[in-house]
Amino acid sequence: LKMFWFYLSVHLLMEAWLCHSIKVPTTSSQQSFKTDLFNFYHSLILADGKETTIHLLKDIPKRYYFVLEEGRALAPFSITVTPCDVPIEWSILVHKASASFPGKTTQGDYDTQEVSKSQKAPSMVSTIFNYKGNSVETYMGISSHSTLYMLEFLSTERDTHITVYLTTDTTSGHLYPELPMDPRIDVIGIGHTTVTLTWKHSPSLLQHREDIQYCLLVNEKHNYKSLCAAETAVRSSGMKLPPALILSLSPYLLEPQQVVILSNSELSIINKASSGEVRQICMGTKNTYTVPNLSPSTQYYFDVFVINLLTNASAAYTGTFARTLEEPKPKVAELKDEKVIQVVLDGKKQKSYSLQYQAMHKKIQFTFQMCHGQVRVHITKNGRTVASENISGLRYFSLKGKLLDTYSVQLSSTEKSNSSVKVQVSSRLHKPLLPLLPESLKIKSFSKVRTCNSVTIAWLGTQEESKYCVYKKRIEEDQVWMELQSADRCSGPESRPKSEKVLCKYFYNINFQRAVTTETIKGLDVGTLYLFDVYLFEPSGIPISYHSKVVKTRKKC
Repeated sequence: LKMFWFYLSVHLLMEAWLCHSIKVPTTSSQQSFKTDLFNFYHSLILADGKETTIHLLKDIPKRYYFVLEEGRALAPFSITVTPCDVPIEWSILVHKASASFPGKTTQGDYDTQEVSKSQKAPSMVSTIFNYKGNSVETYMGISSHSTLYMLEFLSTERDTHITVYLTTDTTSGHLYPELPMDPRIDVIGIGHTTVTLTWKHSPSLLQHREDIQYCLLVNEKHNYKSLCAAETAVRSSGMKLPPALILSLSPYLLEPQQVVILSNSELSIINKASSGEVRQICMGTKNTYTVPNLSPSTQYYFDVFVINLLTNASAAYTGTFARTLEEPKPKVAELKDEKVIQVVLDGKKQKSYSLQYQAMHKKIQFTFQMCHGQVRVHITKNGRTVASENISGLRYFSLKGKLLDTYSVQLSSTEKSNSSVKVQVSSRLHKPLLPLLPESLKIKSFSKVRTCNSVTIAWLGTQEESKYCVYKKRIEEDQVWMELQSADRCSGPESRPKSEKVLCKYFYNINFQRAVTTETIKGLDVGTLYLFDVYLFEPSGIPISYHSKVVKTRKKC
């Protein structure tokens, strides 16, 4: 019955307040009066000790009320408002029976705020606090009489939502985790793809270590002043965020554009969107973290949130930003006419190598011969791309341009193991731009004519007279795979012992379909494995190595 009379008196008091503040409507103000009545009857009593989410429509104010009961001497209270998107305006109005209302606010850095002094007025209604901005703002006050308060919220930019936390119990802990005296995030290391951050521990961690954790947000747009503002931005970018994504480590379904990485007790969520990449990393209670896999020469914004896992409440450190270092430019080597150079690339570090050539003729030709692995070749002429592809064998590029055109060649490994490639550029016009090459560089053996002491092999030739040299090497059964994998396709006969040389011969046929030559190698051991190599010497000056062939002589004849 007592509570009934209390809420009835609150209702009557609000009606009197509204009638006094709105006054009697005239014909010209009937529409405004109806709007005020609509807002009044849709206002709510603000819950004490509970965080309330409030949705605001653009340009439509929303009001909430709360009452400090009579009988509590110097009753303290605090109100914390967290904008979750755009800046908002909010005020605290009071209908009081006394003119004494001491109060204070926590200070923001950049947003405007105003606390008006209490003053006596016939209406007994005054505004004690007014704020505009998007920072988390807290008003702390003390009331010595039974008082009715009204909170009014307004968004003038667009529809949005906020959270409001009212408490009259300021002695038994905090809903929000505490920030240290210095809430800044320090950047202690910057690399090409990494940034190392550190921050001071939250005092709440000392009392509730098991319930507190840190989460980091990384993005390329700007800093966020609250966790709900960050989550709103992620959702508005078109990415669907599971509820309480950062706060809850329970299983959930991921969207196709989300990647989750779990390692070393850390949870990382990477959201992909057209507006850029957003990363969310929760690292428990560690206060130093190195963010990996960033892009070189890119500015990133970093926000750290300390979160109470029991209440889902959070507090934001002062965000920071850093720009990763520029990727080191690869060394540029000059290419000279007809000179062959060999480039070795480290696949593990994905290093690249640059070559440059200034043309002395209108027509030039680049020749690439893979020795090991595979590389990506990118050729530009005066800054414009003219060729780009992966090379795994022998490849020629014939290009036309102007005198003194500058050509740049970028080589990068496509494999984790080391790669090696030979490069040559030529502008000599008396040589053919495309040397005649066999259709296949495979060596074939004939099993039917194989004996205990000899084998017969065959290979394709060209339509111009060229020199071919045959080499053999005795190997064991367990060496076959290693020999074939480690074969250097760029190595010529000069790297082979003279004892392995079998013969050299000249051969050609104008009819390419008949450009086939055979050779029988005699004097071999019974039941023995041999590795055969054929080298072609053609006008370009680069020895062309055929694919190695393993053949075993017969055990019985």
